[in-house]
Amino acid sequence: MDPFKIRNVKCFVSLICFVLMIFKGSVHGVPTLASERPDRNNAPAFARWLVAENTWGVLSTIADDLGGSPFGDVVSYSDGQPKHGTGIPYFYLTTLDPTGRYALKDHRSSFTTSEYLLGTCGKIDPENPACSKITLTGTLNEVEAGSEEADMAKKALFSKHDEMKNWPKDHAFKIYKLNIEEIFLIDFFGGPKPLTVDQYFLPKSEGRWE
Repeated sequence: MDPFKIRNVKCFVSLICFVLMIFKGSVHGVPTLASERPDRNNAPAFARWLVAENTWGVLSTIADDLGGSPFGDVVSYSDGQPKHGTGIPYFYLTTLDPTGRYALKDHRSSFTTSEYLLGTCGKIDPENPACSKITLTGTLNEVEAGSEEADMAKKALFSKHDEMKNWPKDHAFKIYKLNIEEIFLIDFFGGPKPLTVDQYFLPKSEGRWE
């Protein structure tokens, strides 16, 4: 075999190995950068990990123009900058989109995301209980513009969704957050894990979600 071709093949193999090392594998061609998966018996840690590691999910609001039916929308989110998650999902929304409009009229909302998106479920189906999922239910509210929280949330969102910086200014995107009231966590067979909002927000220093 031509030495030049051999050298090219070696370079290609090295490149593939480097990519796999960086992304820690993939699922259906989608790379994952998920950090170490917590013990599923530690519900607060598992829930916080799932929310912190993901970057998108389905946000459901009440559609007043559809007779009060739930309206699910795929949205990007962030709960904080990498490795500094707050547990609170923040969104960058515009009232040109139904979700933003609905939230201003009826704040009741829920947000769902899945471990499947992280590529850590292997080959099992996303609906399999062993592939965890979480639904956070509460109220979706606009964060006060210019506030310290709004500034923190924007930095958190832009740190995980770089293109948001260039979204049209005339679309009037604003920061929203979900005020969590109920948590539904499935991380294995046997039904939802008991998890209160207070437990979910226990500080890391107490060693409950490390």
